[in-house]
Amino acid sequence: MTDIVGNETLRDLWQSVVDRRGDRQFLTFHNRVGDIFEYTYSEFDQDVNRIANVFLSLNIKKGDHVALQLHSSPEFLMCLFGLSKIGAIVVPVNEQYLSDEAEYILRTSGAVCAVTEPLFFETYEELLQRGLYFPKGLLVARAGSDSPESEIDFSQFYTKPGEEKEGVQSIYNFWEMRCEESTELREYVELNSMDPCQIIYTSGTTSKPKGVVVTHANMVFSGLYGDWEVSLRGSDRVLSSMPACHSNFQLAALMPVITAGASIIIVEKYSARRFWRQVQHYRATVIQCVAMMLRTLMLQPVADNEKKHHVREVLYFISVTDEEKEAFEERFGVKIMNTYGSTESIGWALTDPPVGKRNWPSVGRAGLGYEVRIADLDDNELPHGQVGEIQIKGIRGRSVMLEYFNNPKATEETFTEDGWLKTGDQGYQDDNGWFFFVDRKSNMVKRAGENISTTEIEEILEEHPNISEAAVIGVPDPIRDQAIKAFVLPHDKSKVTIEELKTYCESKMAKFKVPTYFEIVDDFPRTCSLKIEKKLLK
Repeated sequence: MTDIVGNETLRDLWQSVVDRRGDRQFLTFHNRVGDIFEYTYSEFDQDVNRIANVFLSLNIKKGDHVALQLHSSPEFLMCLFGLSKIGAIVVPVNEQYLSDEAEYILRTSGAVCAVTEPLFFETYEELLQRGLYFPKGLLVARAGSDSPESEIDFSQFYTKPGEEKEGVQSIYNFWEMRCEESTELREYVELNSMDPCQIIYTSGTTSKPKGVVVTHANMVFSGLYGDWEVSLRGSDRVLSSMPACHSNFQLAALMPVITAGASIIIVEKYSARRFWRQVQHYRATVIQCVAMMLRTLMLQPVADNEKKHHVREVLYFISVTDEEKEAFEERFGVKIMNTYGSTESIGWALTDPPVGKRNWPSVGRAGLGYEVRIADLDDNELPHGQVGEIQIKGIRGRSVMLEYFNNPKATEETFTEDGWLKTGDQGYQDDNGWFFFVDRKSNMVKRAGENISTTEIEEILEEHPNISEAAVIGVPDPIRDQAIKAFVLPHDKSKVTIEELKTYCESKMAKFKVPTYFEIVDDFPRTCSLKIEKKLLK
């Protein structure tokens, strides 16, 4: 299997783009209160060096773990690139995590320093009261006049550099320290492409999150792969409202932009009412979209100029019905690129090809640098047409993750003896090499000896004209192993009843698949990536 990365690190890649294309627009940031900030590659690199020097002043060393709980923002990217320059390891913390969830990440990762912002500060106050301690400091970013407002007077908390007290948590003013630093990196450390760059914790929809160790080579590979996947060029403008802590943003949007020397537009807070106008205004050529976004965009009033845009690809990660896809593409005059992958696989290992035929609802064919197969429970490859586990072959620490942090048992269970990454997801391959996603292994319900796909039931429910989203889970049944419970989010609660839903399902599916229980909800608990968090449904 060919390695396309060599020994290039994220630091090397970033510097080469700055040197070659420093005057090109790198980032346009539209924050949650409507302020807009723009940076060229060279301008942003100056702040990256300042932030790297801030961390050096706090005695952050190569291999130290630094947590970032920040919304999508320039500060997040400055920390990511700044820490990569000095060999420290970034630990992104989901921006929706509350104290218990954040504490789990911060403690298990061994973070010696953290960067947060006013909107999360109460969480960190609580964690400090619980005894959590960052020996190399807690920094508060985005607290100035150029950031979303906060009613907290942080001057009462800040520690002046040089006035630290033993055993007392030092809290620093991120932006003030940044302003005092040089735009030239003052210390250079040796780095290797196999050095860890980040520990990205999986969303943990079915269990406690696991830390995916992402190397510098992984970061570079994701950029090169993304460029191949969507034929990204330096003239492209990629728009994303995905959370910066998430691999969807970092590996599928940010890194391809950098390897191509293109431009990225970050919209901090998604708004269905404003999103398409932002796509048009910023002349985006590639955008990221998930099912919730697609559906809420379709609910907006139709505008005369919706098809007047520059979008050539919509990067997509969650399945919708054929009708929803066709309606979206027809209304907005776009085409959806279907893909499949995970944080562990680094790139979207299955993808529609950059040119040529697509085959919806297939999630594509094996992409550049990957092999993909369908395997049985004993990891034997299955014939075409048979449903089994989707398994991905790449190079550990290069095109797939290195390991799970401090979790050798989970790492061993995730890779076969001959190096295939076990996704836990179900799918099949047709005779022409197209792969089809069936379900996540954790989303299979066992009912009276029958394996039932919850995704199948959800898709049927979402075809109902008054249902926006559905989530289906298994619940204990003393007779039939499990019963099926369906949660539905209607467009209008007054126009749907549980009896109607049951009758509808009975007309659409085999009797053993019809949910035993229904619950109509106002909304769903969601992960940072806007997936429904099924473990919170009961």
